[in-house]
Amino acid sequence: MATTPTSARPAVPPWRAPDDQTGRIHAAVQAGCGRHADWPAFDARLRRHVATLRNELAWLYGSRDDFEAVVVRLVQTAFEAWCGRPAVLKALDEQRERDPQWFQSQRMLGGVCYVDLFAGDFRGIEAQIPYFQELGLTYLHLMPPYLCPEPHNDGGYAVSSYRATKPALGTIEDLRHLAEKLREAGISLVLDFVFNHTSDEHEWAVAARAGDPVCRDYYHIYPDRQQPDAFERTLREIFPDEHPGAFSQIEDGRWVWTTFHSYQWDLNYSNPEVFRAMAGEMLFIANLGVEFLRMDAVAFVWKRMGTSCESQPEAHHLLRAYNALARIAAPALLFKSEAIVHPDEVVSYISPAECQVSYNPLQMALLWNTLATREVNLLQLALAERHHLPEGTAWVNYVRSHDDIGWTFADEDAARFGIDGFDHRQFLNRFYVDRFPGSFARGVPFQDNPATGDCRISGTCAALCGLEQGDPHAVARILLLHGVVLSSGGIPLIYLGDEIGQGNDAGYADDPARAGDSRWVHRPMRDPRRHAERLDPSTAAGRIHAGLRHLISLRRHLPAFAGGRLLPFWSRHPAVLGYRRPAPQGDDARGGVLVLANFSERPASVLPEVLSAQPATMVDLIGQTAFDLRAGLTLAPYQMVWLVASGA
Repeated sequence: MATTPTSARPAVPPWRAPDDQTGRIHAAVQAGCGRHADWPAFDARLRRHVATLRNELAWLYGSRDDFEAVVVRLVQTAFEAWCGRPAVLKALDEQRERDPQWFQSQRMLGGVCYVDLFAGDFRGIEAQIPYFQELGLTYLHLMPPYLCPEPHNDGGYAVSSYRATKPALGTIEDLRHLAEKLREAGISLVLDFVFNHTSDEHEWAVAARAGDPVCRDYYHIYPDRQQPDAFERTLREIFPDEHPGAFSQIEDGRWVWTTFHSYQWDLNYSNPEVFRAMAGEMLFIANLGVEFLRMDAVAFVWKRMGTSCESQPEAHHLLRAYNALARIAAPALLFKSEAIVHPDEVVSYISPAECQVSYNPLQMALLWNTLATREVNLLQLALAERHHLPEGTAWVNYVRSHDDIGWTFADEDAARFGIDGFDHRQFLNRFYVDRFPGSFARGVPFQDNPATGDCRISGTCAALCGLEQGDPHAVARILLLHGVVLSSGGIPLIYLGDEIGQGNDAGYADDPARAGDSRWVHRPMRDPRRHAERLDPSTAAGRIHAGLRHLISLRRHLPAFAGGRLLPFWSRHPAVLGYRRPAPQGDDARGGVLVLANFSERPASVLPEVLSAQPATMVDLIGQTAFDLRAGLTLAPYQMVWLVASGA
């Protein structure tokens, strides 16, 4: 299912604002704030972006009689946040505005972890900064550290307060201090903005449950099943193991919208006070020193009867309004889209005016597909036809995340190769949970639904690549996957622990708070013994860590790996993936990098005629080996080469 492209939508909202409305909004805000010392800098950005903010909000709330007042209150909220923004972050704002493409550098490298599982608390993370620098990180995503229910909190995504942290991790001031130390080390802090829902322990939900009419309207709460039943005729179940449908019953008999878990109440964005309140929370998080916000569950934020309530046009207007607000009150802040939906929908959220960076779930899923099938067809097609993004944006490429692996390829793409999407997903599920003969993977099923055949996969990179069972190719597979992520354009992201080949944590099943969620199997605590082995080349951890550091070091010195431009290269071998990263100033093959990767456990040869347009002699930067391409090129099992012209 694809959303309507933005260019195909009407040029103006159904309700059109008077031409002088922006001026009135500005004048009203200035009347209340204009004498403040922080006003001039704020006003300069407000004048540039207030029309955009108003226009995006008009799609959502423009028919309301109090629309102007809604926008004025929102801008006043933004000004209050600006007044509280530390001077060092205001300086960063100016720096980022002068260099808006800073995140396109080939030096960008991300890491992601849970604070408690990786280092215990915020001070433990601070103590790991030298290790992050050793690895080359410039971007650190800490999984949600906010206050949340215990023990059930969806891995931190059920937020009880955006302005307090889990006590075991430290205080909000400890988090602010950590952000400062990371920034001084050249590492941008990334946190989640969980803006589709709150936990049922958030103060708004508590008040709504108690009958407060203001907070009741912050959520979708119904007195009986009439409306929920009508909505559910066109909704899909996200976590059927947790609760059927999309609604949960409150103790008093009312029903509340809970797309994911019964303790996560969806926010009602048709109420503009919800947008204003959440905008205040967003800017509070930005003022901690956060440079990227992972915009969680972007596809689900707007509800409309008779639809899937996913990727509605209003979801895009919400994101663009949040973005315009950030340009006014926290310009250094960038958004990262998290939309695990059809590839056409994923791309629809990515633009400089919406989400500047986005997870690349298609590439992630197809990397694992290619390992299982030993055929690069779907991945090669995706790089050729689905990799391009608008200027000023970037993919976040990853091998796996804290979440499960779902098979989000497009069925129409699979059909071009005679592949039935449903049957193929069943094969992949069986392969990665060791229900297929000859599988090297040791994953665990997540949300296994026999009625629909749906299933997703849990497991660490090492477990899914065969390291746990001692497969001789496991280390090469791990390095191959990360090599594609590092070389295909965008920001590479490593789930910390994968760089040392950490395995599954089967002990999650013994914890009553986690036993029902198999994703905890791939969220193990950091293993100090294995971490120490990273310096021992005789161990798997040492070979993986050394191999990754080598690739990362090479990448930092290759200008062709900046940005996201990629040209497909068809190897004509079913197991060999190919693409070119052209030189920054053009398509000259002598200044670019040709990437070839063998996704099978057998040697694979690329014929001379396929390579005839390349320089006769090329050097593999990874292995420091020269190849005479007039004789063709043979890749060892799971070998990747980064080829440059000899003497380049």
